[in-house]
Amino acid sequence: VQLQAFGGGLVQAGGSLRLSCAGSGSISSIYYISWYRQAPGRQRDLVATISGGGTTTYADSVKGRFTISRDNAKITVYLQMNSLTPADTAVYYCNVDALLSGRRQIFWGQGTEVTVSS
Repeated sequence: VQLQAFGGGLVQAGGSLRLSCAGSGSISSIYYISWYRQAPGRQRDLVATISGGGTTTYADSVKGRFTISRDNAKITVYLQMNSLTPADTAVYYCNVDALLSGRRQIFWGQGTEVTVSS
């Protein structure tokens, strides 16, 4: 499975961006699709998750501002980010937890950079 994340860029504080992550490959079942982010010098943190059944969870820091969604027909997940602040500046990665070839596996996208200016 290959994941391609895109949609990052430079935006002013208070602005919005929509990230997308498109996957290719044959997956039997998706358990979770998630967005993580890693700011310079910091660890990679979980931002949002959507389960195969559509249940969503968010980090406290993005609740009410970010929305994760997916296209059930494809391995595609979106992250709508509103009211962005400089603290949201990071490289954003998508992550798929899925059943492939009879084994549960985790796949990572290559990351897309988001920069929020004050």
